[in-house]
Amino acid sequence: MWFELHRPCWHVYRLQTWNPKSKNEPYAQSAVELIKIATETVEEFFETPIGITDDLICALAEGLEQLFLEYANFVTACGSKQSYLPTLPPLTRCNRDSKFFKIWKKAAPCTVTIEDLHQNEFNEIHHPRASTSRGTQRLYIRLNTLHYLVSHLHALDKTLALAPRSNSARTRNSRRQHSISSYFEQAHASIQSACQHVSEVAGYRLIFLDSSSVIYESLYVIDVANARIKPALRILKQNITLMSAILTDRAQSLAVKEVMKATFEAFLMVLLAGGCSRVFYKTDHNMIEEDFQSLKRMFCTCGEGLMNEDLVEREGEIVEGVIALMGESTEQLMEYFSNAACETSGIGALSSGQKLPMPPTTGRWNRGDPNTILRVLCHRNDRVANQFLKKSFQLAKRK
Repeated sequence: MWFELHRPCWHVYRLQTWNPKSKNEPYAQSAVELIKIATETVEEFFETPIGITDDLICALAEGLEQLFLEYANFVTACGSKQSYLPTLPPLTRCNRDSKFFKIWKKAAPCTVTIEDLHQNEFNEIHHPRASTSRGTQRLYIRLNTLHYLVSHLHALDKTLALAPRSNSARTRNSRRQHSISSYFEQAHASIQSACQHVSEVAGYRLIFLDSSSVIYESLYVIDVANARIKPALRILKQNITLMSAILTDRAQSLAVKEVMKATFEAFLMVLLAGGCSRVFYKTDHNMIEEDFQSLKRMFCTCGEGLMNEDLVEREGEIVEGVIALMGESTEQLMEYFSNAACETSGIGALSSGQKLPMPPTTGRWNRGDPNTILRVLCHRNDRVANQFLKKSFQLAKRK
């Protein structure tokens, strides 16, 4: 029975292109064929003139479940979020007199302003347009396909549970009757995991690839006041609206949550790993804090209440902790860093002449992480921060 089930299914879905079956059926044809094969197999099984026992039904369910598990693995073969994360730039000191700013100052008398420099990057301010690539949209079809599979698994499960058994046949294995509520528990768990993975990949692809030009590549570049989050919010709203239009209702909540998590991570990377084009002053803190509040409100209100406020607040706590660091004085940041670096390295208090250890970059940003605090200092454009970083780590100025 296993080989009869197994061979035709591989033929059905090995060439899947992840295009929707139709506008009204936004999932893959391969899933439709798989469910068709499974349903026909169950129907033929109960038409067989033999005594149907729990053992036989369990054997049938286990064969079917292997198909669903392999199909779920097939759907999740779509990469990982790491492939969309940008490479972290090297740690360097801010430099008020960098070559870029010298060029800008020379151009300023010719009426070239920072607003002019941002015009090309933010030409969507008055005419925003969605930027969801075809590859990302195909990930949405994968999600719909997984949810289509789940809905039909429930129907198959019910059919097996309610099927008549032979009174004369003895049952050796009654585990399905007592300890397991579903014939496809493992498949359900695997599909849930697949939904999580595909949603995550779709979210990171949407933010770090499709929307990179208005977030990671543009937000706070050169000057915070003239490169704020409003253009990015417009693009994000349109992309989430498109995503909600493609996804089935059951797939939307998790997908929006993963987009939110990816967006918050992109925001953190702008603040902590934005490269030499970003310089922050302590006075920028209020504008950055206001932008992040706007970003959170967007997720609270988008998608007809798909995200509740408590969830958005919890997911945003780490970002808010980092933003709070940016509002501290340079001297306070230096103290935070020294304490965190000593505690993390296990050296306790520094002895005379001993230098602070360079904390490793883990990418797990938070306000108590010494590498996070160090990055805030590296982006801080003032004399005290520059002197501290040069003395402690011989970090070069940005060119």
